[in-house]
Amino acid sequence: MEKLKVDSMLEYKFLSDLKYSPDGENLAFKVSNADQDENDYNSNLWIYNIKEDSFYQLTSGKKDGGFTWLNPEEIIFTSKRKNKDDEKILPETEFYKISINGGEALHLKTIERAVGDFKVKDQGQIIFTAMKDLKERNEEELKEDKDYQILEEIPFWSNGKGFTDSYRNHLYSLDYETGEVKELVGGKNNLGNFVLLGNKIAFTMGCFEDKADLINNLYLYELDSGNLHQLTDRNWSISMLEFKDDNEIYFAANNFQAMGLNSNPELYKVGIENKNVNQLTEEMDKSLWTSVGNDCRLGGGQSFTVSDGELYFISTEGYNAYLNRLNAGQVERIIANEGTVDLFDIHEGQIAFVGFRDNQLQELYLYENGEERQVSSFNDQVLAEKMVSEPEHFTVETSDGVELDAWVIKPVGYQKGEKYPAVLEIHGGPKTVYGSIFFNEFQILANEGYAVIFSNPRGSDGQGNEFADIRGGYGTRDYQDLMEVTDAAIQGYDLIDPERLGVAGGSYGGYMTNWIVGQTDRFKAAVSQRSISNWVSMFATTDIGYFFVEDQAAGATPWNNVDELWDSSPLKYADRVSTPTLLIHSEEDYRCWLTEALQFFTALKYHGVESRLAIFKGENHELSRSGKPEHRIRRYQEMVDWFNKYLK
Repeated sequence: MEKLKVDSMLEYKFLSDLKYSPDGENLAFKVSNADQDENDYNSNLWIYNIKEDSFYQLTSGKKDGGFTWLNPEEIIFTSKRKNKDDEKILPETEFYKISINGGEALHLKTIERAVGDFKVKDQGQIIFTAMKDLKERNEEELKEDKDYQILEEIPFWSNGKGFTDSYRNHLYSLDYETGEVKELVGGKNNLGNFVLLGNKIAFTMGCFEDKADLINNLYLYELDSGNLHQLTDRNWSISMLEFKDDNEIYFAANNFQAMGLNSNPELYKVGIENKNVNQLTEEMDKSLWTSVGNDCRLGGGQSFTVSDGELYFISTEGYNAYLNRLNAGQVERIIANEGTVDLFDIHEGQIAFVGFRDNQLQELYLYENGEERQVSSFNDQVLAEKMVSEPEHFTVETSDGVELDAWVIKPVGYQKGEKYPAVLEIHGGPKTVYGSIFFNEFQILANEGYAVIFSNPRGSDGQGNEFADIRGGYGTRDYQDLMEVTDAAIQGYDLIDPERLGVAGGSYGGYMTNWIVGQTDRFKAAVSQRSISNWVSMFATTDIGYFFVEDQAAGATPWNNVDELWDSSPLKYADRVSTPTLLIHSEEDYRCWLTEALQFFTALKYHGVESRLAIFKGENHELSRSGKPEHRIRRYQEMVDWFNKYLK
């Protein structure tokens, strides 16, 4: 057995985008892995033949992306295979077709757009969404404009996408036999998700000028006539949709009433002809996605679909992510084992899913007749050869009588009677959760000789809106919960040395790390990542700031209540900090912009605090989850070195 190290992730496989063939005999999915030579990720399509219980790699292009089944034997997919002209500014998407029975991929069409989602209507037509420049600048004009940026709306940029001013997501069709691309829905409209059934396309859409908001509604486009119909007209945000049949559409919508923009949605259906909207659930109070935190995912997949007229969806409850079915207005849990269902597909009662089980990395599972079984082994051998420590779950009753889920991971090689340094880890969101699943960062720390403490304080997902609602209270009850979890871990695990405690977190966890070091000196080292330090600057500089800050600060803005924003900003308390603090931030993090780390770093240095700022160029808010392999390894190393310096 060997230790799990900062570069062990180079051996991991990441699974995503799972789809049954139309006849149900095969499953196609994407497998990605780090390419150290290119400092990037390779991704290819794989096939699982269910009857023969066999796997094989279908494509070999290294950058093969999204796909859809054309028929039981052919797949259409996107890829980056051609040598791109480095001088070219306009994005390109290449479409290919391949047979699962062998042979080379056939190039269908290259279009000068960055395609988002796409679906095949028939043998010759692809429906897709793509970003459009409303200013209609061509390649030459974009080259002329490359040295300056004109901004006319907010948000003017987006994390992972860069400047998005004057860009909208539109709906298109591609006839790949003739090469004709046709815009179906455009203008200043911004499309979200879409689904296709026959000649009908249902999608979410909002329209904005100058300032975007979270409001969108449901629309239907008829391919044969070109008619566009608005099916809903309410002040809500629709996140998921699927055809129930030719006459009705299921969807999930948040009306913002329970706890603002992070309110859990309810399920609805709408009639295509009569436009009648019926609410199907009352106070379901579940988030409809896998919010269990993890740094070993790459890519997504389906989390909401209809099979035989019944709606299936993922929900996060407690610290697990389950698969559910809507049955006569009641939510029925289908896959209920501990761990996560990250994405899934269904064919004639058989369910395939990708998820995490038993402190292992992602694998493919089949669920049938009430039983699930693991069918892939992409990562089994990788972890079998590594030292991995099991998370130990415990509960903490807080001073106000609420029960919290918490865990301790013991150091690898732990010896009874010995004392070890410990790191309190704080998740992002704040509306996400930690669970018992494998978490690479925690295992690296355990292999370095640290106990790891983690928990789901107030503000976390999985326990309903009331538990998650900390609007106007950041740094109060959530902070107290974290301190009480730390106390309980020390009391329950005598291996933890209370004089050698560290704290770390990213995003909201970075905010809370900054907050903690300004409130207490019990932690001897801190690592704050992609953090917030100043709610006032956060409001006006980030891609979500102007609506997120106002919502989370219970209506406060820099003009109506600047004191509220400043009082809950860690920067205000920087003169109290004595904890050596490492700040890790990405240069292109537009979710929590670099200025947040720069301000806090400057304040710490000004007040004589031992501090260090690591800036990762070319990375964004997703550095820890999908950053370039070398950068992720360097990030791990920065953390380990910092804690080793001050806790050992």
